[in-house]
Amino acid sequence: MYQRTMGALAFVGGALLAASVLVEAAGPGGPQEASTTPSKGRSIPANSSVPGATDRARERDPLAKDDREAKILAVLDDLDQHRRGTMNVPREDGRMLRVLAESIGAKNVVEIGTSNGLSGLWLCLALGKTGGHLTTFDIDPGRFELAKANFHRAGVDALVTQVLGDAHEEVLKMKDPIDLLFIDADKAGYLDYLNKLLPLVRPGGLIVSHNMASPPPDPEFVKALTTNPALESLFINMHDQGLGVSLKKR
Repeated sequence: MYQRTMGALAFVGGALLAASVLVEAAGPGGPQEASTTPSKGRSIPANSSVPGATDRARERDPLAKDDREAKILAVLDDLDQHRRGTMNVPREDGRMLRVLAESIGAKNVVEIGTSNGLSGLWLCLALGKTGGHLTTFDIDPGRFELAKANFHRAGVDALVTQVLGDAHEEVLKMKDPIDLLFIDADKAGYLDYLNKLLPLVRPGGLIVSHNMASPPPDPEFVKALTTNPALESLFINMHDQGLGVSLKKR
Protein backbone atom coordinates (compact mmCIF):
# COMPACT_ATOMS: atom_id res chain seq x y z
CA MET A 1 0.00 0.00 0.00
CA TYR A 2 2.87 2.40 0.85
CA GLN A 3 4.56 1.74 -2.48
CA ARG A 4 1.32 2.25 -4.43
CA THR A 5 0.62 5.48 -2.54
CA MET A 6 4.12 6.84 -3.10
CA GLY A 7 3.93 5.82 -6.74
CA ALA A 8 0.69 7.73 -7.19
CA LEU A 9 2.10 10.82 -5.49
CA ALA A 10 5.21 10.65 -7.66
CA PHE A 11 2.99 10.49 -10.74
CA VAL A 12 1.04 13.55 -9.60
CA GLY A 13 4.28 15.37 -8.95
CA GLY A 14 5.54 14.51 -12.41
CA ALA A 15 2.31 15.69 -14.01
CA LEU A 16 2.42 18.99 -12.18
CA LEU A 17 6.12 19.45 -12.97
CA ALA A 18 5.39 18.93 -16.64
CA ALA A 19 2.54 21.42 -16.47
CA SER A 20 4.57 23.92 -14.49
CA VAL A 21 6.56 24.88 -17.57
CA LEU A 22 3.35 26.62 -18.64
CA VAL A 23 3.16 28.74 -15.49
CA GLU A 24 3.50 32.49 -15.80
CA ALA A 25 4.97 33.76 -12.55
CA ALA A 26 2.60 36.10 -10.73
CA GLY A 27 4.42 38.74 -8.73
CA PRO A 28 3.12 41.90 -7.12
CA GLY A 29 2.41 43.28 -10.57
CA GLY A 30 0.42 40.22 -11.65
CA PRO A 31 1.23 37.61 -14.29
CA GLN A 32 4.14 38.44 -16.54
CA GLU A 33 3.26 39.41 -20.06
CA ALA A 34 3.34 36.70 -22.68
CA SER A 35 5.41 36.93 -25.81
CA THR A 36 3.52 38.00 -28.89
CA THR A 37 5.31 35.33 -30.90
CA PRO A 38 2.68 32.65 -31.63
CA SER A 39 3.36 29.00 -30.92
CA LYS A 40 0.80 26.85 -32.67
CA GLY A 41 -1.67 29.68 -32.21
CA ARG A 42 -0.91 30.20 -28.51
CA SER A 43 1.30 32.67 -26.64
CA ILE A 44 4.62 31.76 -25.05
CA PRO A 45 5.34 33.03 -21.52
CA ALA A 46 8.17 35.51 -21.81
CA ASN A 47 9.86 34.29 -18.62
CA SER A 48 10.55 30.72 -19.74
CA SER A 49 14.24 29.82 -19.44
CA VAL A 50 13.84 26.42 -21.10
CA PRO A 51 14.11 26.55 -24.91
CA GLY A 52 10.99 25.03 -26.43
CA ALA A 53 9.47 24.31 -23.03
CA THR A 54 6.27 26.15 -23.81
CA ASP A 55 6.00 25.10 -27.43
CA ARG A 56 3.17 22.59 -27.49
CA ALA A 57 4.01 21.23 -30.92
CA ARG A 58 4.62 17.86 -29.25
CA GLU A 59 1.19 17.86 -27.65
CA ARG A 60 -1.39 15.64 -29.31
CA ASP A 61 -5.08 15.03 -28.80
CA PRO A 62 -5.89 12.34 -26.22
CA LEU A 63 -5.99 8.79 -27.52
CA ALA A 64 -8.72 6.38 -26.44
CA LYS A 65 -7.45 3.25 -24.73
CA ASP A 66 -10.76 1.43 -25.14
CA ASP A 67 -14.29 1.83 -26.46
CA ARG A 68 -15.51 3.40 -23.22
CA GLU A 69 -12.91 6.16 -23.47
CA ALA A 70 -13.62 6.61 -27.17
CA LYS A 71 -17.30 7.23 -26.43
CA ILE A 72 -16.52 9.89 -23.81
CA LEU A 73 -13.90 11.57 -25.99
CA ALA A 74 -16.36 11.73 -28.89
CA VAL A 75 -18.82 13.68 -26.74
CA LEU A 76 -16.02 15.94 -25.50
CA ASP A 77 -15.01 16.66 -29.09
CA ASP A 78 -18.59 17.54 -29.95
CA LEU A 79 -18.90 19.86 -26.94
CA ASP A 80 -15.62 21.58 -27.83
CA GLN A 81 -16.92 22.26 -31.34
CA HIS A 82 -20.32 23.53 -30.18
CA ARG A 83 -19.61 25.53 -27.03
CA ARG A 84 -22.23 28.19 -27.83
CA GLY A 85 -21.19 30.41 -24.93
CA THR A 86 -21.19 27.69 -22.27
CA MET A 87 -18.80 28.05 -19.34
CA ASN A 88 -16.35 25.24 -20.03
CA VAL A 89 -12.77 24.53 -19.06
CA PRO A 90 -10.17 24.60 -21.84
CA ARG A 91 -9.14 21.19 -23.12
CA GLU A 92 -5.73 21.25 -21.44
CA ASP A 93 -7.38 21.97 -18.07
CA GLY A 94 -9.80 19.11 -18.65
CA ARG A 95 -6.95 16.75 -19.44
CA MET A 96 -5.20 17.83 -16.25
CA LEU A 97 -8.35 17.05 -14.25
CA ARG A 98 -8.31 13.52 -15.64
CA VAL A 99 -4.60 13.07 -14.89
CA LEU A 100 -4.92 14.32 -11.33
CA ALA A 101 -8.02 12.29 -10.48
CA GLU A 102 -6.71 9.06 -11.92
CA SER A 103 -3.19 9.39 -10.53
CA ILE A 104 -4.44 9.73 -6.93
CA GLY A 105 -6.93 6.89 -7.43
CA ALA A 106 -9.84 9.22 -6.65
CA LYS A 107 -12.98 7.48 -5.42
CA ASN A 108 -15.05 10.47 -4.32
CA VAL A 109 -14.86 13.57 -6.52
CA VAL A 110 -16.96 16.68 -5.87
CA GLU A 111 -17.49 19.36 -8.51
CA ILE A 112 -18.99 22.78 -7.83
CA GLY A 113 -20.35 24.07 -11.13
CA THR A 114 -21.56 21.39 -13.57
CA SER A 115 -22.27 23.66 -16.56
CA ASN A 116 -22.98 21.36 -19.52
CA GLY A 117 -20.98 18.47 -18.05
CA LEU A 118 -17.74 18.93 -19.99
CA SER A 119 -15.38 19.02 -17.00
CA GLY A 120 -17.36 16.20 -15.41
CA LEU A 121 -16.74 14.07 -18.50
CA TRP A 122 -12.99 14.63 -18.20
CA LEU A 123 -13.23 13.49 -14.59
CA CYS A 124 -15.29 10.46 -15.63
CA LEU A 125 -12.43 9.32 -17.87
CA ALA A 126 -10.52 8.84 -14.61
CA LEU A 127 -13.37 7.59 -12.46
CA GLY A 128 -14.14 4.77 -14.89
CA LYS A 129 -10.65 3.46 -14.10
CA THR A 130 -10.56 4.13 -10.36
CA GLY A 131 -14.06 2.87 -9.60
CA GLY A 132 -14.94 6.31 -8.29
CA HIS A 133 -17.97 8.56 -8.38
CA LEU A 134 -18.64 12.21 -9.19
CA THR A 135 -21.08 14.41 -7.30
CA THR A 136 -21.62 17.65 -9.21
CA PHE A 137 -23.64 20.73 -8.24
CA ASP A 138 -25.34 23.39 -10.35
CA ILE A 139 -28.03 25.95 -9.62
CA ASP A 140 -29.36 26.34 -13.17
CA PRO A 141 -32.09 23.90 -14.35
CA GLY A 142 -31.17 24.38 -18.01
CA ARG A 143 -27.53 23.50 -17.46
CA PHE A 144 -28.59 20.61 -15.22
CA GLU A 145 -30.66 19.04 -18.03
CA LEU A 146 -28.01 19.71 -20.66
CA ALA A 147 -25.36 18.03 -18.54
CA LYS A 148 -27.69 15.12 -17.83
CA ALA A 149 -28.11 14.55 -21.57
CA ASN A 150 -24.36 14.76 -22.17
CA PHE A 151 -23.57 12.31 -19.37
CA HIS A 152 -26.14 9.93 -20.83
CA ARG A 153 -24.81 9.99 -24.37
CA ALA A 154 -21.28 9.50 -23.05
CA GLY A 155 -22.47 6.44 -21.13
CA VAL A 156 -21.35 7.67 -17.70
CA ASP A 157 -24.73 8.04 -15.96
CA ALA A 158 -23.79 5.48 -13.32
CA LEU A 159 -20.65 7.42 -12.39
CA VAL A 160 -22.41 10.73 -11.74
CA THR A 161 -24.82 12.15 -9.17
CA GLN A 162 -26.17 15.56 -10.18
CA VAL A 163 -27.47 17.95 -7.53
CA LEU A 164 -29.69 20.85 -8.58
CA GLY A 165 -29.72 23.76 -6.17
CA ASP A 166 -27.59 26.35 -4.40
CA ALA A 167 -24.29 24.60 -3.76
CA HIS A 168 -23.54 26.94 -0.86
CA GLU A 169 -26.37 25.20 0.98
CA GLU A 170 -26.36 21.77 -0.64
CA VAL A 171 -22.70 20.99 0.19
CA LEU A 172 -23.54 21.17 3.88
CA LYS A 173 -25.26 17.80 3.42
CA MET A 174 -22.02 16.10 2.43
CA LYS A 175 -20.39 13.83 4.99
CA ASP A 176 -17.98 11.48 3.20
CA PRO A 177 -14.25 12.17 2.71
CA ILE A 178 -13.41 13.87 -0.58
CA ASP A 179 -10.45 12.80 -2.71
CA LEU A 180 -10.64 15.65 -5.21
CA LEU A 181 -12.65 18.86 -5.02
CA PHE A 182 -13.06 20.88 -8.22
CA ILE A 183 -14.38 24.44 -7.84
CA ASP A 184 -15.62 26.18 -10.98
CA ALA A 185 -18.73 28.18 -10.13
CA ASP A 186 -19.54 31.70 -8.89
CA LYS A 187 -16.14 33.29 -8.37
CA ALA A 188 -17.17 35.31 -5.34
CA GLY A 189 -18.27 32.06 -3.68
CA TYR A 190 -14.98 30.16 -3.95
CA LEU A 191 -13.86 31.02 -0.43
CA ASP A 192 -17.16 29.85 1.04
CA TYR A 193 -16.95 26.54 -0.83
CA LEU A 194 -13.39 26.06 0.37
CA ASN A 195 -14.24 26.81 4.00
CA LYS A 196 -17.17 24.40 3.97
CA LEU A 197 -15.53 21.51 2.12
CA LEU A 198 -11.84 21.65 3.06
CA PRO A 199 -12.52 19.75 6.31
CA LEU A 200 -13.90 16.87 4.20
CA VAL A 201 -10.93 16.72 1.82
CA ARG A 202 -8.80 13.81 2.96
CA PRO A 203 -5.09 14.23 3.74
CA GLY A 204 -3.36 13.70 0.43
CA GLY A 205 -6.45 14.93 -1.43
CA LEU A 206 -6.57 17.77 -3.93
CA ILE A 207 -8.47 21.02 -4.30
CA VAL A 208 -8.51 22.14 -7.93
CA SER A 209 -9.69 25.69 -8.60
CA HIS A 210 -10.53 27.04 -12.03
CA ASN A 211 -10.18 30.61 -13.35
CA MET A 212 -7.16 31.52 -11.28
CA ALA A 213 -5.97 33.89 -14.01
CA SER A 214 -9.07 34.96 -15.92
CA PRO A 215 -11.44 36.27 -14.79
CA PRO A 216 -9.37 37.53 -11.84
CA PRO A 217 -9.95 35.40 -8.73
CA ASP A 218 -11.03 36.67 -5.34
CA PRO A 219 -7.82 37.79 -3.58
CA GLU A 220 -9.11 36.41 -0.29
CA PHE A 221 -9.52 32.98 -1.88
CA VAL A 222 -5.97 33.09 -3.26
CA LYS A 223 -4.75 34.12 0.19
CA ALA A 224 -6.59 31.17 1.76
CA LEU A 225 -4.86 28.77 -0.64
CA THR A 226 -1.39 30.22 -0.28
CA THR A 227 -1.15 31.07 3.43
CA ASN A 228 -2.65 27.91 4.93
CA PRO A 229 0.26 25.73 6.14
CA ALA A 230 -1.90 22.64 5.62
CA LEU A 231 -1.96 23.27 1.86
CA GLU A 232 0.66 23.21 -0.89
CA SER A 233 -0.66 25.22 -3.83
CA LEU A 234 0.55 25.59 -7.41
CA PHE A 235 -0.92 27.61 -10.26
CA ILE A 236 -0.67 26.24 -13.78
CA ASN A 237 -1.87 27.13 -17.27
CA MET A 238 -1.81 30.78 -16.22
CA HIS A 239 -1.37 31.83 -19.85
CA ASP A 240 -5.07 30.98 -20.23
CA GLN A 241 -7.86 30.79 -17.64
CA GLY A 242 -5.57 29.35 -14.98
CA LEU A 243 -5.83 26.33 -12.72
CA GLY A 244 -4.97 26.14 -9.03
CA VAL A 245 -3.91 22.76 -7.65
CA SER A 246 -3.68 22.50 -3.87
CA LEU A 247 -2.53 19.43 -1.98
CA LYS A 248 -3.94 18.91 1.51
CA LYS A 249 -0.81 17.79 3.29
CA ARG A 250 -0.65 14.55 5.21
